[in-house]
Amino acid sequence: MTETLTHLINGQAVGGDATGESRNPSNLDDIVVRYPRGGEGEVNQAVAAARAAFPAWSEASPEVRSDMLDKAGSLIMARAKELGTLLSREEGKTLAEGTGEVMRAGRICKYFAGEALRRHGQTLESTRPGLDAQTYREAVGVFGLITPWNFPIAIPAWKSAPALAFGNTVVLKPATPTPAIAHAFGAILIEAGAPPGVFNLVIGEGGVGRSIVGHPGIDGISFTGSQTVGASVAEGAAKRQARVQLEMGGKNPLVVLDDADIDRAVTCAIDGAFFATGQRCTASSRIIVTQGIHDRFVQALAEKARSLRVGDALDPQTQIGPAVSEEQLEQNLRYVGIAREEGGSVLTGEEPLKIGTRGYYMAPTVIAHTNPDQRINCEEVFGPVASTVKVRDYEEALEIANRGQFGLSAGIVTNSLHHARHFRRNVRAGMVMINLPTAGVDYHVPFGGTRKSSYGAREQGFAAVEFYTQTKTVYIGG
Repeated sequence: MTETLTHLINGQAVGGDATGESRNPSNLDDIVVRYPRGGEGEVNQAVAAARAAFPAWSEASPEVRSDMLDKAGSLIMARAKELGTLLSREEGKTLAEGTGEVMRAGRICKYFAGEALRRHGQTLESTRPGLDAQTYREAVGVFGLITPWNFPIAIPAWKSAPALAFGNTVVLKPATPTPAIAHAFGAILIEAGAPPGVFNLVIGEGGVGRSIVGHPGIDGISFTGSQTVGASVAEGAAKRQARVQLEMGGKNPLVVLDDADIDRAVTCAIDGAFFATGQRCTASSRIIVTQGIHDRFVQALAEKARSLRVGDALDPQTQIGPAVSEEQLEQNLRYVGIAREEGGSVLTGEEPLKIGTRGYYMAPTVIAHTNPDQRINCEEVFGPVASTVKVRDYEEALEIANRGQFGLSAGIVTNSLHHARHFRRNVRAGMVMINLPTAGVDYHVPFGGTRKSSYGAREQGFAAVEFYTQTKTVYIGG
């Protein structure tokens, strides 16, 4: 029997006509769940519940919030196999990747269980005799969280956990293709002790997100998704003077210099470009290679890409799962076609694959002989597609790496300490990787980019307190 989901509002399961279907992208005959398509009415109910719950939750002992998040983290980790299977079945990343993401979500909850006990206040000497000055961090109110499908439990966790840890309440809208794993996450928070109204989940499509953005009862919005939608979220929040935080993708460069270890460089490129089916905002989607190593590197990269096993996400032998949806697969193939039309050489991949069951399969694709200004090097594809650019030297590589409107993650593979240090300081990106894939970050350090990749305060780690709290300054006289 296919499960039917509900919204989670005020601690209760709130149903509706289950007209939506989430299908397994590895096997289109497998309906993972059916779900109701929420709208303005459900958002209004959720916001009302969150506002009613806010005073008691924000004024409770931080130990209460810490204990709830710690228990939630333990429950998630204890159920990692079950939840990882659900995630991979619904989103399409391999079982190892799905289980790893579930464990990350559990770790995030446990990390912010500790942060709940740290209020980050200060005691200062006043410039006026006989007075003390103190600062406190206070909860903001109700946060609307709009999350994507590519990390369908980790991103809800890294937005929800700090919001809840610091005394806020939450209305979460998960991505349409992946409601089941987000629902499982919300149910665990409630099971772990989140009081009614503290965490709410409304399933639906774009109208739910627009209702959250425009709702006067939402005090802040954290969004991860495309630049186009992010711009509208920012505009809607600004009109109401609500807090807003945006993560909007990347076109991340991996620079490979002549002195690089070629095996390490290929490993970094394969991991960054193709694992998780390339569906990561930190993916190495453009690889900039100096001329002395270029031909050997491109040949080795294409050979390794051809050897990767594409298949059902639940098959333990699979290295690359399917695209999440037909729309995403079509977008991937369209960009490969554009790259070919603009002069690129497709060395491997390109065509959709037929593997046993009906699914959205595509081979890892390497496109060589591109120039920096072609669309394949400027626009985010979000699939297992990597393009290469040949350059003269490090200086040209850095200049090209800094082109474009994105600035999330950037990497360099080199044995030169001089070039590594210079790149770290001068590349225009929020995160820099030295002899590592551009994808892959820790949960306890800040996450975010420059330019149009990010807007507002950083996410994750100790930086999360900046967005999810507000500072109150208090003067004390004798």
